[in-house]
Amino acid sequence: MGNPMAANLLKGGFDVTVFDARAETAAAFVAQHGGRAAASLAELAAGRDAIVTMLPDDKVVRRVLLDGGAAAGMKPGAVLVDMGTCDPTGTRSTAEALQKLGLQMVDAPVMGGVVFAKDATLDIMAGGDAALVERVTPLLKAMGRSLVHCGAIGAGHAMKALANYVNACALINAIEALTIGKKFGLDAKMMAEALVPMCAGRNHPIEKKVIPQILTHKYATGMALSFIAKDVKIAVDMAHALEAAVPLGEKVSELWDAAVAQVGAKVDQTEIVRYWEEATGVKL
Repeated sequence: MGNPMAANLLKGGFDVTVFDARAETAAAFVAQHGGRAAASLAELAAGRDAIVTMLPDDKVVRRVLLDGGAAAGMKPGAVLVDMGTCDPTGTRSTAEALQKLGLQMVDAPVMGGVVFAKDATLDIMAGGDAALVERVTPLLKAMGRSLVHCGAIGAGHAMKALANYVNACALINAIEALTIGKKFGLDAKMMAEALVPMCAGRNHPIEKKVIPQILTHKYATGMALSFIAKDVKIAVDMAHALEAAVPLGEKVSELWDAAVAQVGAKVDQTEIVRYWEEATGVKL
């Protein structure tokens, strides 16, 4: 995700320096797109107005910024724009630690996979001070088609987790219906296409995942199954912390975790269909 997003920043006219844990990855990016590659996190941060991170979770973000040396190299008033999907509680903790160093933070997770990252049509949810979000808006608009300011720091990550929970629930709901129908003798493609107008509103998982990825056996949305499982867990953990009832969320999280264990953590999210295919004894 970070690779095409950084490429779009270059296309937008921004001065971009990249860093990756694998030096060869950063070098390959520069060879293909331009910009510069930093040899260390301190070099990446030196003199920069903003650092954009696209990392697996808030613990990694904290390690990179606070333990890895990036924050030490940032100039006063510089901003971290965290665009991965993280636990909003951890995000607030990181923001507080950065504030003590005279640094600022915006959480700006995205909706959409690698395809959307490539053509800069990501939907972005931002959390943070309104003036700060406005300050980084040109940066964000170079990578996405829409931007919603969700509230204070952590609000973007909270909204992203809840949105992915809804999508994760809808995807397995659709898969479950299709495997039952297939066992009855219905055609999978007919069912998927019929369900789109039959369901209230736009059914994103059927339109964007079931029909183009599952029924074609491409399984190539670009998002790992374990990442969706993680996002659902963030939403459920948030509900637990708030003492909010989340029985459906708990079951959905349990199912995605079971699929990770059975199907694999690194496979595409759409391959969760294999969990139902094996349980039901049909192939979509």
